[in-house]
Amino acid sequence: MSQEIPYKIYLSEDEIPTQWYNLRADMKKKPAPLINPATLKPLTAEELSVVFCKELVDQELDENTAFVDIPEEIRNFYKMYRPSPVVRAYCLEKYLDTPAEIYYKFEGNNTSGSHKLNSAIAQAYYAKKQGLKGVTTETGAGQWGTALSMASAYLGLDCKVYMVKCSYEQKPFRREVMRTYGATVTPSPSNTTEIGRKILAEFPGTTGSLGCAISEAVEVATSTEGYRYVLGSVLNQVLLHQSVIGLEAKKALDKYGIKPDMIIGCAGGGSNLGGLIAPFMREKLRGENDYRIIAVEPASCPSFTRGKYAYDFCDTGKICPLAKMYTLGSGFIPSASHAGGLRFHGMCPTLSELYDQGMMEAVAVEQTSVFEAATMFARVEGLLPAPESSHAIRVAIDEALKCKQTGEKKKILFGLTGTGYFDLVAYQKYNDGEMGDYIPTDEDIQKGWASMPKVDL
Repeated sequence: MSQEIPYKIYLSEDEIPTQWYNLRADMKKKPAPLINPATLKPLTAEELSVVFCKELVDQELDENTAFVDIPEEIRNFYKMYRPSPVVRAYCLEKYLDTPAEIYYKFEGNNTSGSHKLNSAIAQAYYAKKQGLKGVTTETGAGQWGTALSMASAYLGLDCKVYMVKCSYEQKPFRREVMRTYGATVTPSPSNTTEIGRKILAEFPGTTGSLGCAISEAVEVATSTEGYRYVLGSVLNQVLLHQSVIGLEAKKALDKYGIKPDMIIGCAGGGSNLGGLIAPFMREKLRGENDYRIIAVEPASCPSFTRGKYAYDFCDTGKICPLAKMYTLGSGFIPSASHAGGLRFHGMCPTLSELYDQGMMEAVAVEQTSVFEAATMFARVEGLLPAPESSHAIRVAIDEALKCKQTGEKKKILFGLTGTGYFDLVAYQKYNDGEMGDYIPTDEDIQKGWASMPKVDL
């Protein structure tokens, strides 16, 4: 192996991006618009402003502006933990005995433990700028809730978090970090909202889902004066903020003349994947370069690989707008897997459209194989990865092993979205041989689809 490429490729503080990149601007066929479930017409800025901050509404609806200036206050906050490194996984390459070069973009170098802080500070900033009292949100594994609680504390905003019940119970320490930063954390579904009580009545004993938690957070935001709802994934505004990941990664790799052959990211709602691939997909859309882009999702919640591309509710309570996306149906309640951040029934509309156009691939992997890869990575690379990130690690390892068979010296880039130090219950289950795999049956998925609205647009 050539040692000319360092283990960690760092950018300087002055090289932190000053603009976010809007992936939709270079898409010839744009994603279908969000629509009002009552009128079946595209949502207006006025309608969205009831739920989201005005500036975020503008970002959500903007399909033409390629680059958006990052406010100085946000860039100053970024400097506390950005730029984050691109790491050459020399030890993993050696262990696998592969000719492939493996790189990963590490986003776990902040207290939230993940990439989520990139968008949390932006959304909290715009809420503060609008003069709001506070924000509400959902969280799966807790990374997004932790990030938003940090950003809210920094800016003096109240933060109400609805945490998927199984994660609330599996990850108590993540919950306590949120509380330490001043957030109120409620297990979802709960008895504190009308939607929560309805879901509990329909699904007694449910472990919850991101769709349930979204419904509760939106209900509280729209019924409490001075509050707005913020979302950690799925929406265009979030992909915009997360583009700093890919912009930094590409700039770092360009310094050494490295062009990845494939880019791999875990996919739940799409924030990490969309952010990582943004500048690479831009070149692909513009015909300037080609890359193999792979989304990795859990086999227990396979919205890309087994979902329908159709309009559906983003939440279980059916109070949110309709989005055209790959979906298992808003009524689909995923199994209580340990990758809580990937337990969403649908997928980002922007990525869904790109997938439908054949611009990217998707693969679903089982939980035990994911933790096998996570354990291997931890032992040779010295970092304990989050369960979500480990989905990308699994496929990166698989692709590197294919290179071992063929002798191809491909360059692989994957997103290491965060650390797994609050996920030790999951690692304990794996180490004790108590972890299993759940793959929904066709009947399970049909039940989820039965909940979808009848929309033909």
